[in-house]
Amino acid sequence: MMRKLWPVALFTGLASGAAADAITVDNCGEPLVFETTPERLVVHDMNMTDMAFALGLQDKIVGLTGITGWYKTSPDFDAQRGDIPELAPKYPKVENLVSVEPDMFFAGWYYGMQPGGEVTPDTLEPFGIKTMVLTESCVHLNKDRPEASMDLLFDDVLRLGQVMGVEAKAEDLVSGWKDQLEAIEAKTADLAKPRVFLLDGPADAPFTAGKFAIPDAMIAAAGGVNVTHDMDTSWGRTSWETVAAANPEFLVLLDYQTGNGAEDTFQFLKDHPVMSQTDAVKNARWIGLRYEELTPGPANIEAIEKMANAMHPETN
Repeated sequence: MMRKLWPVALFTGLASGAAADAITVDNCGEPLVFETTPERLVVHDMNMTDMAFALGLQDKIVGLTGITGWYKTSPDFDAQRGDIPELAPKYPKVENLVSVEPDMFFAGWYYGMQPGGEVTPDTLEPFGIKTMVLTESCVHLNKDRPEASMDLLFDDVLRLGQVMGVEAKAEDLVSGWKDQLEAIEAKTADLAKPRVFLLDGPADAPFTAGKFAIPDAMIAAAGGVNVTHDMDTSWGRTSWETVAAANPEFLVLLDYQTGNGAEDTFQFLKDHPVMSQTDAVKNARWIGLRYEELTPGPANIEAIEKMANAMHPETN
């Protein structure tokens, strides 16, 4: 049975036992209730940290997790972070979080938490820590979710703004992003839509984005068609034969900024026995994008514009 989806918009007093001024938002189809505005926040991963920074929440953030273990940060990110400590370079342990006594942990399934793992909303609850779950990741526990859209970004920023008492700032950000997105989509609306494949690095089996991952919606917004849209997951693995049979015309390559990054990935595809025969590889049509550009976060909008310009050079 499909669980009731609570509206993202703030509403008060509807949760059982909640105070009249309680803040209630959707959390993977369940209500997440705060009696008061959280004062101490821990955030996992660069994309969710970017959301918090965009809302100016640095003074409430008592720790970050999952940053330096995988990524090279930009000077802009470092400047915004200031002296906020990193509690764990990759996935945190419960003691990492408890040590700074947060009111809320903003993370997701396979974005800092694993089903049945040490850190979950259930394991944090006894310590008074509430968990706001990244919406894109909800599908890992509930397959009855809508396909990806840019609302994955918009709604999470609005939820975070509501919970943290900066709703007007969140609404302004989302309104501006929607205007930018509308302008991008208008440029490619009447153009042919190239077949696009996203690859998260060289591997024996390609790791890519299915219908529930935000790159699926980003590729569509940029005027393309994701060749792995039929994958019934957010992020997952398929086979090289399946991808090659779809004959992608354009590639989005995740750039981890290690070694030569996306260039190394493209060279891997050029040397691959089946992918080397695809139109995208033969014509060297690709773009490299960073992790935070391809996971739900403020960098998504400019990344869509980069993809649109690269896919449709005639619009530049």
